[in-house]
Amino acid sequence: MNAAEQASTIEFASKIAATVGLFKSELPDLRADLKPWLNDSTTRDLIDPDSVDIGFHFPGVSRLFQCRSLLIQIRLHQDAGSKQRRAIGLEVGGFDHQGQRWRLSTIDDWRFEGAITPDPASGESLRNCCRRVFEVFNQELPAA
Repeated sequence: MNAAEQASTIEFASKIAATVGLFKSELPDLRADLKPWLNDSTTRDLIDPDSVDIGFHFPGVSRLFQCRSLLIQIRLHQDAGSKQRRAIGLEVGGFDHQGQRWRLSTIDDWRFEGAITPDPASGESLRNCCRRVFEVFNQELPAA
C-alpha cells in the first residue's frame, strides 16, 4: 500500500520518514515517491494492505544499481493484542524502461535475482539500508 496512505499516526509517519531518510543518506541522488501505485480499481485489487510501498527514482539510469527506479515493499505484521506493526520482510525491485531488472528479498537469503544485478558494493549498500529499515520498524514503542 502506498506509504502516504499508511502514514495514519505520527509514530508511523515518523518511521516512513526515517526510512526515506536512511535511503537518501546512503544514496543522496534518490527522489522519494510515497505514492508509487496508481489509484485505479485494477491496481487497488493488487495492493497489500499489510505493506508500506515506497518508490525511489535515480536522476537517470544508475550504472551501479542497473536500474532507474527502486520499489521498496516493507511487509508488516501485527501481533494480536499489540499496537505495533513490525517489519517481517522487505522486497526490493530495480526497474527501468524494460520493467523489473532484478529483485532482492530479505525473506529468504538476501540474494539478488535477475539477469542484471547491482554492482556488489552497491548491492551491499542496499542490504545495509534494508537492515536499518528493520531497526526503524521494529524498535519498541515507549510505554504510555
